[in-house]
Amino acid sequence: MAGRIEDYALIGDMQTAALVCRDGTVDWLCLPRFDSHAIFAGLLGTGEHGFWRMGPAYAPGAEPPAAARRTYRGDSLILESEWDTPRGTVRVTDFMPPRDGAPQLIRIVEGVSGRVPMRSELRMRFSYGRVVPWVHKQEGRTVAVAGPDSVWFDTEAETYGKALTTYADFTVAPGDRIAFTISWEPSHKEPPALPEPEQSLVATEDFWRDWVEHCTYHGPYREAVVRSLITLKALTYAPTGGIVAAPTTSLPEDIGGVRNWDYRYTWLRDAAITLSSLLRTGYREEARAWREWLLRAVAGDPENLQIMYGIAGERELGEAELDWLPGYENSTPVRVGNGAAHQLQLDVYGEVTEALHLGHMTGLARNDYASVLQLKLIRYLESHWHEPDEGIWEVRGPRRHFVHSKVMAWVAVDRTIKLIESGDADGPLERWKQLRDDIHRDVCEKGYDKERNTFTQSYGSQALDASLLLIPQMGFLPPDDKRVIGTIEAIQRELSTSDGFILRYPTDGEDEGVDGLPGDEGAFLACSFWMADDLAMIGRVDEARKLFEKLLSLRNDLGLLAEEWDPRLQRQVGNFPQAFSHVPLIDTALRLTASGAYGG
Repeated sequence: MAGRIEDYALIGDMQTAALVCRDGTVDWLCLPRFDSHAIFAGLLGTGEHGFWRMGPAYAPGAEPPAAARRTYRGDSLILESEWDTPRGTVRVTDFMPPRDGAPQLIRIVEGVSGRVPMRSELRMRFSYGRVVPWVHKQEGRTVAVAGPDSVWFDTEAETYGKALTTYADFTVAPGDRIAFTISWEPSHKEPPALPEPEQSLVATEDFWRDWVEHCTYHGPYREAVVRSLITLKALTYAPTGGIVAAPTTSLPEDIGGVRNWDYRYTWLRDAAITLSSLLRTGYREEARAWREWLLRAVAGDPENLQIMYGIAGERELGEAELDWLPGYENSTPVRVGNGAAHQLQLDVYGEVTEALHLGHMTGLARNDYASVLQLKLIRYLESHWHEPDEGIWEVRGPRRHFVHSKVMAWVAVDRTIKLIESGDADGPLERWKQLRDDIHRDVCEKGYDKERNTFTQSYGSQALDASLLLIPQMGFLPPDDKRVIGTIEAIQRELSTSDGFILRYPTDGEDEGVDGLPGDEGAFLACSFWMADDLAMIGRVDEARKLFEKLLSLRNDLGLLAEEWDPRLQRQVGNFPQAFSHVPLIDTALRLTASGAYGG
């Protein structure tokens, strides 16, 4: 059975990622890309769907022991797990080297004290656990082949096969280091080069040390910020600059429910806010690469802007259900692909334009086509901003006039006006100033409830929505506006959980709500960080700090966050780790530090 979501660690090579549980089991790995088929899918099923466990030997029928300690080695993505056993202590170091050739997952077992019996159990199942590969020896190496894929297993330890699983039983004493590596290669090609685990470990540590040195944030929350930045870097697909929302699919927002989605794609919204955090902490190269990805993905068809694309800019992300997988803790269906790709979400025009604006303001080298794209997006919005859409939360119910969507349309126009005023683009300045005023007036007249002194989720609705917290952050209204303060306080009253975190919007249990789905969900962590931001902006800094530090306490022992927090079960839920949680963590840390209340 898979562990709790927060029991997992992330390792990756900026092209794919693996999740490693506390007991040393790799339960999730897609090769060769984030969005490829999984060779270990035990996370969404059982051990029969693929896993790789490395840890102390244990009795048949018993549960594998969890590591007593685990940590990342310094500011890196190298995981170190230690077990204390009656016979001694052992350490396992897991990492994926930044790719220079075949993708690799390397596990190095090291004796610390005593003599510890160890076991490696490798059960490869291709196509998300459905296909048992042909495992055989070739030139002294173990290789698993099925269709277009081959995975090569290399180790100096003696291995044997049993029950369609590859085992290695061995003992380590102090100073012993035994390495195990799996490498992927297309099955029609020559075998990948023999791995060099110790050299790869040094190179991987050097890579992360050099990368973290570029971070410009040195405030009181540096540990949390740096870990979040490393996580965001790990979610970047290096060959193209695309950024996945999370490396997993179908980890449920509601345990046992149907709110299970595939997040292994590039949402324009998520990627744009990730870009802004990277820019504000010194990472221009990632920002430049994402802008180039954006221009390629949208090229030639900006009028049909999708809310998400594949990591190389693919447009077709057809949704399917994998009915042979029982789902994480019986949360079905397990989905791959994402049918929301072709929804109309007007807010993405604002997020993309804001990201391009921030790149311009922080000195990112000018790209003329980026300015042309921005103007084309505004010309589209000029004709379509007044239409209903599916909104930021990708509702699968009827389209509505979501207030947040209109606010972000205003942001898109406002930032483009600033671009024209700077002299870096030409456009109908006076006409678009009028458009900006028209959108602002429309929102304030139709999206604001005077009796309750709050903006609402959509025009004519009584419901609230946590995305309204972005109104002051986007500059739509100043923080001291009574309508802003009223909205913040209304959301605190109506969308706050018992432990003070923020829901996205009301859900209706077994009945279908605004999002067209049954069931409930946890507190949305991004929205809770937004609340902390807003509280700081309206002068309630102590309250903001307390909420922020309470949110930091939800991170797992390695500093990682999923999408949501379930206040009933007191555990993380949703895809993991989630860029849309780590980005606002960085933003709130920057805002609180800038307030001067905490030094730094």
